[in-house]
Amino acid sequence: MAPRRPAGADAFPKKTVEPFVTRPAEDGPLYAALDLGTNSCRMLIARPMGSQFQVVDSFSKPVQLGQGLEASGRLSRPSMARTVHALQVCRRKLEAHKVTRMRLVATEACRRARNSRDFLRLIRRETGLPVEIIDAEEEARLAVISCAPLVSLRTEQLLVVDIGGGSTELVWIDLEDVEPAERPRAIMRLADGFRTPQPGGARVVDWISVPLGVATLRDQFEDVEDDQGRFALMSWHFEEMLSDFSPYALAQNMPENFQVIGTSGTVTTVAASHLGLRRYDRTKVDGLTMTSAQIDRVIRDYLSLGPEGRRSDPRIGRERHALIMSGAAILQTLMRVWPTTRLSVADRGLREGLLYAQMVKDGVLAPDGLNGVA
Repeated sequence: MAPRRPAGADAFPKKTVEPFVTRPAEDGPLYAALDLGTNSCRMLIARPMGSQFQVVDSFSKPVQLGQGLEASGRLSRPSMARTVHALQVCRRKLEAHKVTRMRLVATEACRRARNSRDFLRLIRRETGLPVEIIDAEEEARLAVISCAPLVSLRTEQLLVVDIGGGSTELVWIDLEDVEPAERPRAIMRLADGFRTPQPGGARVVDWISVPLGVATLRDQFEDVEDDQGRFALMSWHFEEMLSDFSPYALAQNMPENFQVIGTSGTVTTVAASHLGLRRYDRTKVDGLTMTSAQIDRVIRDYLSLGPEGRRSDPRIGRERHALIMSGAAILQTLMRVWPTTRLSVADRGLREGLLYAQMVKDGVLAPDGLNGVA
């Protein structure tokens, strides 16, 4: 299992490669953040603007870096070749925008692979990019701070869930002692670490990195032919992995003013399906609130479609149909354990967290202007 603390948004892929985004030239430094995950390679280039940032260019491509990792413990040559090709595209974008401030990170697949260090040397030789492997706690912290703008001012107990390709991070945060207007900013301050709570600040009750994401969970049960049986087994297996997470015991006594924020392609796809969007629209999805019952209805609809129906459903998309049921099994398990009327959908995640962290550190972002959701 990936490192975890003792008890105490992959973004939705709109196209195989997101198009170049042309913005008017403006003053100010450009920052880049790249997330090399188990399934996808994603990058944002952005400029700080007040307490937020403006995206200047973006890139997203499924590279399936973790394909075969579950069985071999190694990154395969074809997977590494696909990833290097995607990173060469990223390098050209960075050069075109003359970006010098950047952080490029790899997560679960590279944490687990026996040959990940060789792979990083290959990346450096072929692209010149300084990709680094981050640990599970930093990945969780970055996902948390990316979601700060979606924290409700009424929230006293917060669960942030980041469903990735190779792992799922869960962070339970106690905000009861934080002044309501300060709660989003208190979340941003967690970038400094989970173990050093400030008086009157956000307190991380517990966090966990479950070594199961949409790709790794699918791979473990790909030999099960029955669609509904496979879904039930994936859900049961994921719940087994939550037993050491201390807030698991809260399932029988849910606190008031509880909010879940979900960040992943699974969550945004379920939200788009709930809205009936045949073409993805981030402005309608990011920040949307869904109930456990609404999520259940969407997942039941996915199951009724079967594999062939999901493959052709425009709400799911051809790039995600093979991963949607493993992600749905994780999401439905979480909603069963901690049912809520307020799951906030976040089309944001590790990349946004990397950008926030860099900009705050350089003093070019004003977190004091951050406002939450009423």
